[in-house]
Amino acid sequence: MLLLRVQELLENFGMNGKTSNLDALLDEKRQFKAPVGFREKAVIRDRGLYDSASENRLAFWESWAEKLKWHERWHTVLEWKPPYAKWFLGGKINVSENCLDKHLEDGRSDKVALIWEGEDGESRSYSYKDLHVEVSRLANSLKSLGVKKGHRVAIYLPMIPEAAIAMLACARIGAPHSVVFGGFSPQSLADRINDLGATCLITADGGYRRGGIVPLNVNADKALESCETVQSVIVVARGGRLSEEISVEMCSSRDYWYHELTAGADTNCNPEVMDSEDLLFVLYTSGTTGKPKGIVHTTGGYLTQVAATTQCVFDLQEDDVYWCTADVGWITGHSYIVYGPLANGA
Repeated sequence: MLLLRVQELLENFGMNGKTSNLDALLDEKRQFKAPVGFREKAVIRDRGLYDSASENRLAFWESWAEKLKWHERWHTVLEWKPPYAKWFLGGKINVSENCLDKHLEDGRSDKVALIWEGEDGESRSYSYKDLHVEVSRLANSLKSLGVKKGHRVAIYLPMIPEAAIAMLACARIGAPHSVVFGGFSPQSLADRINDLGATCLITADGGYRRGGIVPLNVNADKALESCETVQSVIVVARGGRLSEEISVEMCSSRDYWYHELTAGADTNCNPEVMDSEDLLFVLYTSGTTGKPKGIVHTTGGYLTQVAATTQCVFDLQEDDVYWCTADVGWITGHSYIVYGPLANGA
């Protein structure tokens, strides 16, 4: 029936099941060579890297893994049993350490790591040293709430620095995170929390989107009415006119203001040593065609891939200021706002 319906649609559009009747509005065959000056400074200057990767893909990925900081080296680059792939077996690593501590050791302490400007015009910037402090404070705060290695943390935040800080803090203590897009409904949030089995939720009083205010904490409270696993909720005060237009009702036995919780926390948190195949995060599909499905991403292989592609695909240079338009709630935001650029010290 489906094939017949497709054929009917094609005939209605005068295509008779063929694409030969389509008119090409643009037939572009020109080629442009990169200027010599650009090519000389590029990360990839010729086809050599592509050829070597094609000839020995495992050696290629191993060379990128060697650029990261490992506590123990792997004994096997890839164990491939279709459809299951395991990368850098035996390796021990921490993602947060590679995104922060590694750069403090390399002399990048004062280099700007994150620049943020909100919809309302508020702006903030963090050096690698600043970011390390904030991540350590939140990581220690999570520990104080009983969050341990292997516990799942849901993150339901607007596009603010605390979203990246929360991800890195979870990675630091070995607590897999799941970021839920800030535009999702209470039911969508509840579905993901329940499937994840999250014990902690990090949210905000609200956020700005397209000129309006999204009452994130209100949505979170509605979602938690049907969630039994969440034991603690951390609420970021977004500030601005939000504080005047949104009323937040805190549950005294469960909810904590982010700024109060982290204010007195230790600014140093030793990173948890993780196995390369330990879970880093779960990101759910949109659920438009069925129940949202949790896509798992493990530690060593994921970090190696995003570190390599950020540098090679985007030609990321040491002094570049890199901007990604994605939302942190999607995989592009995870990979090319947070983990990829920070792993490169950008």
